[in-house]
Amino acid sequence: MPVINRRNLIVGAAALGVSSVASRAWAQAPSGPFKLDPLPYAPSKNEPHIDAQTMELHHGKHHAAYVNNLNATLSQNAEAAKMPLHEMLAKIGELPETIRTAVRNNGGGHANHTMFWQIMGGSGGEPSGELKSAIDRDLGGLAKFQEDFNAAGTRQFGSGWVFVTVARDGKLSIVTKPNQDTPLMDGQRVLMGNDVWEHAYYLKYQNRRPDYLKAWWNVLDWNRIGERYAAAKAGTLTI
Repeated sequence: MPVINRRNLIVGAAALGVSSVASRAWAQAPSGPFKLDPLPYAPSKNEPHIDAQTMELHHGKHHAAYVNNLNATLSQNAEAAKMPLHEMLAKIGELPETIRTAVRNNGGGHANHTMFWQIMGGSGGEPSGELKSAIDRDLGGLAKFQEDFNAAGTRQFGSGWVFVTVARDGKLSIVTKPNQDTPLMDGQRVLMGNDVWEHAYYLKYQNRRPDYLKAWWNVLDWNRIGERYAAAKAGTLTI
């Protein structure tokens, strides 16, 4: 039977401490070209429509995992690691097969969630200016847009996203994508989108995805979405 003495306890504790620090360092500062930016607002900012715990888990666990996995994948290919994320996703079919699926899943997840946090944290309401005009012109006005967007999100089978894309002429369209696919992979620009993976809503809404989709409009920041629309028309919007 091994003898446990004070020295063994100290060495063991030190090893555990190093392991713990290493784990925290990996979670907080993954090595590689991409990083997880902090939420641009407090996790409770979207209450009561999206609870703080969901925001914390969604950002700090799910999104962080995509970033960590993406960096780990790109450590295998120095050339791909030099590419901006939107270019990498636009050229997904040209990437080596050894990393293509991992980049698709994790790079798509990083891009989608980065956009997602940016457009929330607001108080809902209605768009204005050029964005409102585009919604009226292309999507039948805000009420019809919301109805069609929610219906598309409800119909999306399993995990995925519902997006609004912006064409080069400013035209808006609603599209859905499975898993962490993104319209960036089709050479399109993403104005906005909602995550319909269960981890985005299950703690509060359980299996009631339509209720989540309806409530989500109350946390949008239309000013920020309007800025994205202007950038898309100017050709400067990336993710």
